[in-house]
Amino acid sequence: MSAPDDWHAEEPDPRYRGSWLGLTLRLAGRALLSPRLAIDLCRTAWAFRRRKWWRQPPFLPIPDRPYLRWRMYTAYGHEDAVPPLEDVRHFARWRRETMGL
Repeated sequence: MSAPDDWHAEEPDPRYRGSWLGLTLRLAGRALLSPRLAIDLCRTAWAFRRRKWWRQPPFLPIPDRPYLRWRMYTAYGHEDAVPPLEDVRHFARWRRETMGL
């Protein structure tokens, strides 16, 4: 049985609503208080950058939108989900510890 055509029409879980800008600002605030977290977040952001990001606008090393939406769908069940701050913080630390960065 195939998935309905409107599988993405449902709203994300209320726990995963918010804005990427808001999340970024809150993470920046936490990073100011913790240099280790700042390094972890920078390394994680760099790892998620779009390939050949310098070739197309906005000429910033940000994630590819379809890839980010897929990651949010697989992690939170909705492509428009915004992860909670603590999830990002824990993921960045886990990535450092697991990959030995």
